[in-house]
Amino acid sequence: MIEIAGDGIPGYLWAQMARPGETPLDVGEQRARREEGGFSYRHATVAEIGDHVAGMILAYRLPDISDEDRSSLAELPEFLRPFVELEFEVPGSFYINALAVHEPYRSRGIGARLLRKAEGQAIEAGCHQMSVQHFLLNPRAGAFYRRYGFRPFGERTLMPHPAHPQEDRSILLVRDL
Repeated sequence: MIEIAGDGIPGYLWAQMARPGETPLDVGEQRARREEGGFSYRHATVAEIGDHVAGMILAYRLPDISDEDRSSLAELPEFLRPFVELEFEVPGSFYINALAVHEPYRSRGIGARLLRKAEGQAIEAGCHQMSVQHFLLNPRAGAFYRRYGFRPFGERTLMPHPAHPQEDRSILLVRDL
């Protein structure tokens, strides 16, 4: 599901991190098993229909940003910097890192239910705002979030790379709670 939401970027990153004998999925699974950090199973909600995974959302409160965090941007791969720069614009917001629904289950309200679940978690976490990024080349995602009250807040040009080779922009959307 994270591959659908991330348009191939997670798998690409995991492939770079894999040790000999490890698959990219092994790396992703290890990262998701962590207790701490944004990319942890603790922040994921999975929607199931029968025995099938229909969708998922990964969302959590973004930390406050320090000067040290800002200076660490230079250490990130160049193609990731625009995403993190946009996250830095909304510290303390409840960030939707990924939301995806498998094709056969789309247009059934699953994404809306996952979004409502995240809204409840955001309120519980004391957040006053939700945030999410979507690719400009994915207008369906942008329309979905706008339908639920999100508005544009910022954008960055994305550097083409092997997992996302086309020229694109990341659009940051926010919604007040």
